[in-house]
Amino acid sequence: MVSRTTKPARETAPFPYDDDPQVDDLTIDYPSSDGEPMAESDEQYTAMTYAVSALRVRYHHRQDVYIAGDMLVYYQMNRRNIRVAPDVFAVFGATGSHRRDTWLVWREGKAPDFVMEIASPGTWRRDVGIKRQIYALLGVREYIRVDPTGQCFTPALEIDYLDGTAYRRQPVDADAAGILRGYSAILGLEICVLPDLELRLYDPATGHWLRSHQETEDVLAVAERALRISETARQATESDLLQSETARQAAEARAQQAEAETARLRAELQRRQQQ
Repeated sequence: MVSRTTKPARETAPFPYDDDPQVDDLTIDYPSSDGEPMAESDEQYTAMTYAVSALRVRYHHRQDVYIAGDMLVYYQMNRRNIRVAPDVFAVFGATGSHRRDTWLVWREGKAPDFVMEIASPGTWRRDVGIKRQIYALLGVREYIRVDPTGQCFTPALEIDYLDGTAYRRQPVDADAAGILRGYSAILGLEICVLPDLELRLYDPATGHWLRSHQETEDVLAVAERALRISETARQATESDLLQSETARQAAEARAQQAEAETARLRAELQRRQQQ
């Protein structure tokens, strides 16, 4: 997503400034929207929403991990025009997982640890330019760029890790299936781009692909349907067994009645023969 400030000149040197304020002015309102669209294309939107949702599912039990996307991050105290909007970011050591409209670095106590930008023809140059500078200055430890359109850069996955105050590129390799794989030490996950340029996250510890909320719900729905079918089949089997048992008992009763009748007739025959 493009996130322009109202003073583009500031972008050439994000911070610090000589006149940096020392006191947090609590009366300042920090907007939660920059008026820009969330995404330029379906590919960008799909990748962005998948990554945010899948990471939220993964860390739902961690109160100290905050996952967000397309959120304005303000990093200069009292400067409401100095901001950046990562497509996806993760913060470890956050003070609670409560909902936020914006991320104010000085109030939260830290900047994001992990940032991912989803490229589009209108945003990727900014992602590799000014945003990369800003994230390095903020101390973002991993900065990942994904191109789901195939129009911006090759290969379609770039991973930078912070080495001191500068980013270093991490090797990205394609496996035998043609899947680009890079490792995020921050997340403990493989960031993967499939041959059709779909973004997926893979957990090497479990051997499973991460699912979004919707995908998780779909899997649960399938499992619930399978369980209902299995329960229906079990009940039908029990009904058949009950019917079979009833039929068996009825047959035994008839056999016993027949044996009793045979015994009666024999006794009657013997009695007559003795007369």
